[in-house]
Amino acid sequence: MSRNFNETERAILRIVQADLPDSLTPYADIAAQTGSSENDVLALLQQLKDEGAIRRFGASIKHQRTGWNHNAMVAWKVEEDKVEECGSIAAKNAHISHAYYRPSPAEDWPYTFYTMIHGRSDQECLDVVDQMAASAPLGEHIILRSLKELKKISMTYF
Repeated sequence: MSRNFNETERAILRIVQADLPDSLTPYADIAAQTGSSENDVLALLQQLKDEGAIRRFGASIKHQRTGWNHNAMVAWKVEEDKVEECGSIAAKNAHISHAYYRPSPAEDWPYTFYTMIHGRSDQECLDVVDQMAASAPLGEHIILRSLKELKKISMTYF
């Protein structure tokens, strides 16, 4: 679906595709900057999400700036019927920023559940892996180390 945005909508989208204002009322701040209302800002974002133009909208924390300089992606062997339980276990751990279930069609890759673990040291990350491995139904896993962090940027449309 193609859509033409008016100037106010373009101004709103220019702001939200970058860093949101660092305040308790970021959407009201965006509205003030663009001559619109907070409801207009929220309605535009909701409409774009409903239309499928935006899949998700959320905060992204630069963990290195908070002292969490080490990380490990851990791939776990998890059966589909245990995914919700594993997700609940992962969600309770402050060292895990995200977890997802992604089965692979490759016969030589049996891992289906992934967690991104952050720590202040490599050992702290390994300790979290050990704690998680001791949590049923998690267990068999492989640690995938980051070799290099590539520049991460969001798309810019306007």
